[in-house]
Amino acid sequence: MTLRDIINHPTVSIIDVREPWEFAAGHVPNAINLPLGILKANLLLLEDYNKPVLLCCESGNRSQQVHNLLKAKGMEQVYDGGAWRDLKNMIF
Repeated sequence: MTLRDIINHPTVSIIDVREPWEFAAGHVPNAINLPLGILKANLLLLEDYNKPVLLCCESGNRSQQVHNLLKAKGMEQVYDGGAWRDLKNMIF
């Protein structure tokens, strides 16, 4: 499955791990803002999530951190989308 397939999947949750002020300046439509610090402190929020999760941030560094943490916790349907601007261009 390609990144374009994942972002356009009907049940995907897009989670932007940037800070609220960054998210307010622009984001992928329908994305949820859960900043890196909050997610790291509350990984249980996503641990039992049963839908595909696509992570994004400004450049891909923070999303990769969360991706690695969630994968280490055993989450299978988690994907690192990298930069939010790149993802925004892939939405149908």
